[in-house]
Amino acid sequence: MSSTGTGWAQLRQQARSLESQTETLFHTYSQFASVPNIPAKSSEDERSTESKLQDLLEKESQLSRLLDSEATLTASALKQNNLSRHKEILQEHRRELSRLKSQIQDARNRANLLSNVRSDIDAYHSNNPEAAEADYMLGERSRIDNSHNMADSVLSQAYAVNESFGLQRETLLSINRRITGAAAQVPGLNSLIGRISAKKRRDGIIMGSFIALCFLAFLYFS
Repeated sequence: MSSTGTGWAQLRQQARSLESQTETLFHTYSQFASVPNIPAKSSEDERSTESKLQDLLEKESQLSRLLDSEATLTASALKQNNLSRHKEILQEHRRELSRLKSQIQDARNRANLLSNVRSDIDAYHSNNPEAAEADYMLGERSRIDNSHNMADSVLSQAYAVNESFGLQRETLLSINRRITGAAAQVPGLNSLIGRISAKKRRDGIIMGSFIALCFLAFLYFS
């Protein structure tokens, strides 16, 4: 490889392209751990994706060595910093691949364990029909109990709301009684309240009459 600046730039461009491809494949590879009913053995797509990731990491490693030789020849601080970053990304990618492989294997182990447990239960029920019927009755009993518990919870909430409304009603009645009692004890308060009410009614009548007059005038002149 050339030790010129052009050679370094081309190597860095190739390295960034490989890193981008690796990130994209990581996203694809991670989805194998979340598929429903993950198969007991890895699929062809899964093996192909893993193989592509390993090839990309090997190419990243080779480019890292080439960049290392270029940086050594030029003794540039900037190139050394760029090289360090590429090496860090390479290590991160290796750790990510290892993590995803473990995650997929754990998901496969859990699925296999659940499948084995279900198979054992089905085999037990097939060989013991009385036990299967008893389990069914227990399941029905559990569902009925859950329904009753839910109904009791709803009724309890309804009773609590009704009690709250009753307390609020008693509070409002008590406040009304205190206001009425206070009005009766203060001389002239009832009379003042009556005059205010009468003034409001009079003002309402005047305003209504004025609006009616304006409406008639509008009809007359239109």
